[in-house]
Amino acid sequence: MRTGGGIGRVVEVLAGLRPQDVIDILLVAFIIYRILLIVKGTRALQMLIGLAILVIAYVVSQVFEFFTLHWILNAFLSSIILVIVVLFQNEIRRALAHVGVNPFLSTRVGPVSSAQVIEELMKAAVSLANKRIGALIVLERETDLEDHVEKGVELDAVVTKELLQSIFLPYSPIHDGAVVVREGRIRWAGCFLPLTTRPDVDKDLGTRHRAAIGLTEETDAVVIVVSEERGAISVALNGRVTRDLDGATLRRVLLNLFPRPEGQRRPKPARKRLRRAEARA
Repeated sequence: MRTGGGIGRVVEVLAGLRPQDVIDILLVAFIIYRILLIVKGTRALQMLIGLAILVIAYVVSQVFEFFTLHWILNAFLSSIILVIVVLFQNEIRRALAHVGVNPFLSTRVGPVSSAQVIEELMKAAVSLANKRIGALIVLERETDLEDHVEKGVELDAVVTKELLQSIFLPYSPIHDGAVVVREGRIRWAGCFLPLTTRPDVDKDLGTRHRAAIGLTEETDAVVIVVSEERGAISVALNGRVTRDLDGATLRRVLLNLFPRPEGQRRPKPARKRLRRAEARA
């Protein structure tokens, strides 16, 4: 009887839906989806999860009558709009700018538009490592990096091994800082990245690695680091650094992280080799 009554109520609710209600639900779902796409891969997603946990704790404290906890959470959540504005001011600004440029569909693609770009990145990293020339190459993914890096010289150039080598030569005027690759092209050179403030970072890691960790903590970018002292190649992702990669492993990592070019076969995942490299580090 209860099951039948429940089904009956559901049918009654569905029968009472107006076309405006359906459109309203779809619009709200689309807005939530777009918000999740914007915050994906950033610290904002972690903060959203934290707020969700607080809301769950608020409900639990109300149900089980934890009066003190409920009072504290109620005082905090009563000004939730202000909290959201303060916590997500950068993301809100970026979202509004994104809506102004492209209100409905995103046309952003990954930084790798062909296997040739990955090949050039790999060759450049290996060549620079062999010559013990330090380098920092940032590959933009979904998160727009304009609000996260201090932009240097605008280039908008094709990704080639020779160009990357010339940028990072010690006597080049733009060798300091990082190169940012966006949509398969070198967008900026001489950029400065935010340094990580984590106390647990390995003391052996220099400024380049700390900058790579700092940027990947805040965004979903991938950063290739070439150590000047050790002549070693590392990849930073999600606030973690995988060190001592060879050219073949670097190629596989990049092909697994970015969209597969049409007509190209994706190599097998290099997770086992990544784990071995992390263990050596």
